[in-house]
Amino acid sequence: MIDISATAIDKIKEMLEGEGNPKLFLRLGVNEGGCSGFTYQMGLDDERGEGDEAMDFDGLPVVVSKADLKYLNGLKVDYQDAGLSGGFTIDNPNAVATCGCGSSFRTREDAGQAEKCD
Repeated sequence: MIDISATAIDKIKEMLEGEGNPKLFLRLGVNEGGCSGFTYQMGLDDERGEGDEAMDFDGLPVVVSKADLKYLNGLKVDYQDAGLSGGFTIDNPNAVATCGCGSSFRTREDAGQAEKCD
């Protein structure tokens, strides 16, 4: 199960409305890479694949690849409005190690494919 805070839902809905495409949804995912092994993917998309699972958060459509669910189960997405440094935050209980910036992680069962940090 994934949890998205009300603040984050409102912010994402605002972003979706600004795009003017009623087919858009939020896509959450994971790619191998980053200094810890996996990187989070969070963006707007309008194409669904065969292996996707659709979810709804208070009217916000969210799609996650079924293959990524094992890395994102329990994930919490929030939005912190902190002046110039505000943005989305991710808390992943599956992560046993993260990089300094928090955008990559590894799990106890899978180290992913770590890359050299720039």
